Amino acid sequence: MKPQIEKESILVVDDSEPTLEVIRRNLTREGYHVFTALNVVEAITTLESNTLDLVITDLKMPKVSGLDLIRHIRENYKDTEVMMITGYATVGGAVEAVKAGAEEYLSKPFTDKELLSAVQTALEKLHMRRTAEAPLNVGSFESRGMIGSSNGMFKVHNAIDKVASTTATVLIYGESGTGKELVARAIHYSSPRASSPFVPVNCGGIPESLLESELFGYVKGAFTGANETRAGFFLTADGGTIFLDEVGEMSLAMQVKLLRVLQDKEICMVGSTKPRKVDVRILAATNKDLLKLVENGSFREDLYYRLNVVNIAMPPLSQRKEDILVLVNHFTRKFAEESSRTPPSYSDDALRALMNYSWPGNVRELQNLIQQLVVMTDGDVIGVHDFPSLMRFSVNNTAGLDRSLAQVEAEYIRKVLASVDGNKTQAARILGIDRKTLREKLKASDLPDK
Repeated sequence: MKPQIEKESILVVDDSEPTLEVIRRNLTREGYHVFTALNVVEAITTLESNTLDLVITDLKMPKVSGLDLIRHIRENYKDTEVMMITGYATVGGAVEAVKAGAEEYLSKPFTDKELLSAVQTALEKLHMRRTAEAPLNVGSFESRGMIGSSNGMFKVHNAIDKVASTTATVLIYGESGTGKELVARAIHYSSPRASSPFVPVNCGGIPESLLESELFGYVKGAFTGANETRAGFFLTADGGTIFLDEVGEMSLAMQVKLLRVLQDKEICMVGSTKPRKVDVRILAATNKDLLKLVENGSFREDLYYRLNVVNIAMPPLSQRKEDILVLVNHFTRKFAEESSRTPPSYSDDALRALMNYSWPGNVRELQNLIQQLVVMTDGDVIGVHDFPSLMRFSVNNTAGLDRSLAQVEAEYIRKVLASVDGNKTQAARILGIDRKTLREKLKASDLPDK
């Protein structure tokens, strides 16, 4: 049996008992925990004695209005979302409600579907903000330096647990910036070799002419400038683990030498004819498809199968969206502490943009961006306008592609109206249409036109 997922708590405030009952019934049917109040005084009493995720309030109520309640919530309950409903829909009212802090604005009469959609949207914003700002629970996964609880990351951790205690050679696949070295380190430090050296080697970063001497070492006089005998990376890692990153960059000649190490467990220093036994576990990584390299003759098939005893695929960030805001939280706190400043928060639009971005550079790109934002942004709240221009362009051209043209147009009109305090003449000029066309679009989109 699957565990029951606890739904959010919602307070509905309206001076109409029939309206309260209809909304309560609809939300309860969806599993929400619903409170009701007939006026603002009752609502404040409920707020003081309960932890609420969302308040849905009417605008026009006797004595104290819904706008006053919104302002009170924004000042005292920053972790509670607010949604305005009203039977007196006007552009001015919508603008004022949004400015006061309402996340959604719904005009009466509305359908059950419209109500539930608006509630879901408001709660999604709340969950994004909570994820990006909540203290991290540091568990066994985070102690490995890999933040995230997505299915993809659980598979990675599960694989690490299985191979760590073995001596199997492991090939780690993944795009650049996904954290392949973190996987290799986690395997080593979870293994019986944890107290011995872990030696990472970037095969693509060492010139081909130097790679053999760097890996296997050399004896004095082996070549010009070899004034002393020097141990290579394999001897340094003796008893421990060597991590060969970007192993696909090796030449065929070096692949033959590496294959001999895997087969015979011994190396031969440059300039020496006497092989030396080494006890080294080999972990390798690549961002290339080694099978394709085998097919085109640039990677040895026998070496491929020697390296690929066990393979672990590190998922790109685009396939672990649920980890993005957790990583944003982690890096924001980390770099804020390093900069001796209070961790900034993020606007809802900024969080949505971070979620919608494709992250071609994966976690490394995200880490670099958050460091830049924490260091360079002066305010307490980071918005989309603080992002690098190329990222803003990318987000603006890829976000919301699952929405209809009418939905995109209605949202844009709403934002333009809010930016000019509901002045339809000014909004029409910005939109490049006349007032009559704007009124028609407001009517077609069920936006208030008063």
